[in-house]
Amino acid sequence: MRWHIASSYEHACGRCPMLWPDPAQRDRLVEIRDNLHVRIAEAEREGWLGEVEGLRVSLASAEDKLTRLNRRRGHRTAVDLGIPTPKPASTAPRPGHDGPP
Repeated sequence: MRWHIASSYEHACGRCPMLWPDPAQRDRLVEIRDNLHVRIAEAEREGWLGEVEGLRVSLASAEDKLTRLNRRRGHRTAVDLGIPTPKPASTAPRPGHDGPP
């Protein structure tokens, strides 16, 4: 069985609330989440309680980011506001002016 061990840096970035993953990276985020489940099971087996807690924080963050990505999937990110068109110039004299000089 082959599985990727994500770096601690990758998990630290995954915990960052400012990180908005690119929707194209959704599969990578699923891979990280699945890897975290495997690592949590291993840490529990080995009795690494501190590691378990840290991995659970990373797992909760990865699941939250996946949930947000899934919510955004059906939403458009851009709104077409159309092309602005200038108003035609008024031929009436401006207040305080008698007309063209």
